[in-house]
Amino acid sequence: MFFRGQTIGKYRIVSPLGSGGFGSVYLAEDTWIDKKVALKVPHKQNLDFSEMVKEPRLLASMSHPNIVTVLTAERQDDVFFIVMEYVTGETLEHIIMREGALDVTRALDFTCQICNAVDHAHSAGILHRDLRPGNMLVTENNMLKVTDFGTSRFLEIAAHGTTVIGSPPYMAPEQFHGKAVFASDVYSVGVTMYQMMTGSLPYDTPAPADIERLMRGELVTSPRLKNSKIPRAISDIVMKSLSADPNARYQRASELLDAVLGAREPAPRKAARTTAVVPIAAEQASDIQARLRARETPTARFCWHCRKPLPARTVKCPFCNESQ
Repeated sequence: MFFRGQTIGKYRIVSPLGSGGFGSVYLAEDTWIDKKVALKVPHKQNLDFSEMVKEPRLLASMSHPNIVTVLTAERQDDVFFIVMEYVTGETLEHIIMREGALDVTRALDFTCQICNAVDHAHSAGILHRDLRPGNMLVTENNMLKVTDFGTSRFLEIAAHGTTVIGSPPYMAPEQFHGKAVFASDVYSVGVTMYQMMTGSLPYDTPAPADIERLMRGELVTSPRLKNSKIPRAISDIVMKSLSADPNARYQRASELLDAVLGAREPAPRKAARTTAVVPIAAEQASDIQARLRARETPTARFCWHCRKPLPARTVKCPFCNESQ
């Protein structure tokens, strides 16, 4: 749609960022204020204007650190596009493809951030319907941001989302029958948790003949069978999120978040050495301890006030602004 160096209104196209089923995204520069932004250009440009502005209106109704911010929507030279914040980093999908199974602590940190974003959307009555690692951006300091609300809808309009839409490996069983509810998003988060902690999906893309087995919950096996390092309590949480019956799942992302926070295990204490050691000066011991701490893998940090996950090296919670 756009090409490198092209100027659309006040935006100069820098490079393409990617393309999906609903649109293409470009890195651009706002030449008025010298700021990098992301332009999302829907593939379908012949829709009614009210349909075109559906996604930016949904995004504009939300303001959350874990959701990509929409700045505006414009139409230039008969091309409609959405202007969003540019997030430096990569998708969670790329991280999993490169690294395989993630450390459980890191996976749970990402899970908490996803739940915070989804809970904010659900609180606004918004159902995402296409939650997957490819729609989640991770910044350089491990802040996760959910994007691509192009398939979302307000549930206040109807009892459930009636369109069969989403990415099949991440779709809840009821979504294949056009009956998406808030618990359907929880199912998608459960699939994402499974993939983060095992490096693989719980099952291949369901074929038409597999839908009935999916509805009966016969395609899902415990993630602990693929990764024994996953604590049993966390594995049970994933399996509950992947229940075939929507009523048997966590009904909201906030419930899943509470379960994950409640199941986090404290870091095991190292057993004290019983062998004799040569005494060393206090200054030397302090220096050695500092260097050992620097080598340790940092554990997930959570705000003491609101219990939400903190980005690395932050001194103030981005959610409640409390100092840490």
